[in-house]
Amino acid sequence: MTTISTFRDDALGNDDAVELSTKLQRGKVSARELTLAAIERLELANPTLNATACLQLERALDQALQLEARRAELTQFAGIPSFLKDNLDLQGLPTRHGSSGTSQIIKDQSSAFTEQLAGTGLVFLGKTRLPEFGLTATTEFSRDQPTRNPWSTQHTTGGSSGGSAAMVAAGVVPIAHANDGGGSIRIPASCCGLVGLKPSRGRTALNEMAQKLPINIVSDGVVTRTVRDTAATMAFLERQYKNPSLPPLGWLQNPPAKRLKIGYFTSKVTGGSAHPDCVDAVELTAKKCEALGHHVEPMAIPIQSQFADDFLLYWGMLAASLVHFGKLAVDRQFDSSRLEPLTYGLARHFRKNLLRFPFALNRLKRFTLDYKNVFSDYDVLLSPTLGMPPTLLGELNPRIEFEEVREKLIGFAAYTAAQNVAGAPGISLPMHQSAEGLPIGVHFSGPLGYEATLIELAIELEQAYPFQSLPVLRQAAA
Repeated sequence: MTTISTFRDDALGNDDAVELSTKLQRGKVSARELTLAAIERLELANPTLNATACLQLERALDQALQLEARRAELTQFAGIPSFLKDNLDLQGLPTRHGSSGTSQIIKDQSSAFTEQLAGTGLVFLGKTRLPEFGLTATTEFSRDQPTRNPWSTQHTTGGSSGGSAAMVAAGVVPIAHANDGGGSIRIPASCCGLVGLKPSRGRTALNEMAQKLPINIVSDGVVTRTVRDTAATMAFLERQYKNPSLPPLGWLQNPPAKRLKIGYFTSKVTGGSAHPDCVDAVELTAKKCEALGHHVEPMAIPIQSQFADDFLLYWGMLAASLVHFGKLAVDRQFDSSRLEPLTYGLARHFRKNLLRFPFALNRLKRFTLDYKNVFSDYDVLLSPTLGMPPTLLGELNPRIEFEEVREKLIGFAAYTAAQNVAGAPGISLPMHQSAEGLPIGVHFSGPLGYEATLIELAIELEQAYPFQSLPVLRQAAA
């Protein structure tokens, strides 16, 4: 396997964002030094990883210099280099959504969540790649080179936040924006050995496109290498915007005070079980939780098989909306003739099953209550994040006809969509590796608003069983 790692002895080192922020505030490193180190690492890694959509390096350096002049005022993540995923607007750059059908129109204002995340002080070097409109679980394209996994450049980063995950896993930046409409934070976190929390619906500023949907399935967040970076991000975001209908989080830094009742399963919603490596990951994690004093027991999968068909039909509705109403939904220069074959396939699936859609939508809306009821018996659910380890690039490519790739995609992204429909939080943790040495995440989930329980459990697991990152290399492999 070819590995791409940029961790080395420079201003960024091996530190996470919290540690770098502390060094910045104490004057041990400058924002400009961090930005320059990130740019050098980007130039080293990105020609192979192909993880960025567009860059603003001069603007980032200017912002870093402005922060240096106000070093005494630095708080939160001010001065930490990062990236924004290319499906939110950032003033001064286009938003392409990973699609050849979108335009190069420069945005004159930033999205609400972009402003919220920028309010933590992060310095955006640019925007990261995603598959077309985030409609698949791999960051691949029919007309362009794929985004490659730093752990093995022959394998997928997952999707749809694959570009962000690649940049964080390779060490270019310690933290990057991601969002999740069916697993798009958690899937690439699993593939790239990262921590990926999907927040509850409404925890962060609403995604402008998603809030127009019949069911808002999208949540914005970040991918990180440490749990404390995720915990700090949620605390800093909460200072920018706090939803009064959800329990406050604050900065969580300790394991849970009480022992939890954890139910675990490895069966897929479509039937059968996950890949043996993914099953091993869950069973070993269950034993680790038990060793920490939690009550852990196996359970039947708490989701009916109908859910998979209903969610796929909802996904098809999203694709059909782009095919038929892209000029209204995206921009007036939108060219639907340049959409990916997978997007057209999903749209055809929706049209063929149009009369079933109202019933599917009604079941999905009722699912929120069904999901909530599961937690009358358990505090937390544990499952694989994915149905198999990271796939080889090409196996899920969007040029493959939808009918051929459909079952592969459903089998791969088999565990994460329930939380999107229910609006509930879920977190993927890098607890295991495959026989090939590829990262495998496990997935913890809870009811709406219970991020604190998931983060505290993640803190405890990370402290007891430290996660493995890519090794320190003096230069990236060619």
